Amino acid sequence: MKVSHVYMGLVLVAVCMPLFLSAGRRLFSSMASSANYVAGTHSMAFVTAPSQEVAKKIASGLVKNKLAACVNIIPGIVSVYEWQNEINEDPEVLMMIKTRTSRLEELTKFVRENHPYEVCEVISSKIDQGNPPYLDWISEIVPEK
Repeated sequence: MKVSHVYMGLVLVAVCMPLFLSAGRRLFSSMASSANYVAGTHSMAFVTAPSQEVAKKIASGLVKNKLAACVNIIPGIVSVYEWQNEINEDPEVLMMIKTRTSRLEELTKFVRENHPYEVCEVISSKIDQGNPPYLDWISEIVPEK
């Protein structure tokens, strides 16, 4: 009986060890990647637009010009704001733009030159951490300034 338990244990080790090693390599590789990430290398910029058509035009230009890796266009928001001493409420869409922090100035200039609003919203927030392969992808798509 003891021999069969030992044999079964050896079989389990032989079968499971490659799986454990593979999972461990992926885990440590992922940890090393995120440990190497410098917080703030990438940013998210937020821009509102009056319509999906305007947002698509701006988004396409940003991606085509390598100022953004991805632009999500979120429909159905309502903005309430004061403009010229009046309270306004307008339907808008929101663009969530992923880019390199070093390209924010150029991104802002592009949006201002292609946006219909007199004063368009371009605000940003640095990315402290995220999925390492996704952050690497942003770096591949959007070159350093």
